[in-house]
Amino acid sequence: MTPEGKGARDLSIHPTAVIDPSAQIGENVTIGAYTVVGPNCAVGDNTILGPHVVLEEYTLIGRDCQVRAGAVLGGPPQDHKFKGERSYVRIGDRNLIREFVTMHRATGEEQSTSVGHDNMIMAYVHVGHNCAIGNHTMISSYAGLSGHIDVDDHVVMGGMVGVHQFVRVGKLAMLGGYSKVVQDVPPFMLADGRPADVLDLNVRGLRRADIKPGARAKLKHAYKLLYRSNLNLSQALEAIEEEVEPEDEVTFLVEFMKSISGGNNGRGMDRPRR
Repeated sequence: MTPEGKGARDLSIHPTAVIDPSAQIGENVTIGAYTVVGPNCAVGDNTILGPHVVLEEYTLIGRDCQVRAGAVLGGPPQDHKFKGERSYVRIGDRNLIREFVTMHRATGEEQSTSVGHDNMIMAYVHVGHNCAIGNHTMISSYAGLSGHIDVDDHVVMGGMVGVHQFVRVGKLAMLGGYSKVVQDVPPFMLADGRPADVLDLNVRGLRRADIKPGARAKLKHAYKLLYRSNLNLSQALEAIEEEVEPEDEVTFLVEFMKSISGGNNGRGMDRPRR
């Protein structure tokens, strides 16, 4: 059915779609056959919801998005701590969410599982509760993100990747397919394996992001000190600060690496257990 008072706008809503009266539907929205838009949801202008899509309650989608057939967004988290509190899935603008993707609401009152702008999330990806995905990422088919994972901007994640809860994947990192990711992946790095390990600097990604050659050279030097020397982490960080000239990208990498040591088992967001 068409939401009350919305019929005069340029909408294309299939007659079999079910839309809760509390849902907010923007201009020029297309909603396919048998799609369900639940209570307290919002769909931004020019967004397309394909057939058999389900938006459960408190799912908020921005403008110019595409959500393809069978995706289920906003389901309750798979978390024993969840007690039915109000929480959200918040999705930004210009995202492509392919077939049968699942995204769960957050655990915690007024908390969110969030997706930024301009992301491609391929078929059968699962995004668990309290995850935060940045902008311009590409997450390939069948990847699974557990709860409380941060994926920073311009990350590329291969197919079948599994990511442990509380892991951070730094910006412009690339994860090889089938990787088992149990520790933070530093920014600008290429990681692969079971468990995933840093293999090299993500040179191709840095070039695509227009990181200038001087900054790439400094990152390469920092990478060698971190991963191709006989130095431990604290020694490598000291060497970077002494040997590598200041650069924004290097500073970002150093701060990320420092934060890892404050966490648990190589995960900076995972607070040590007592």
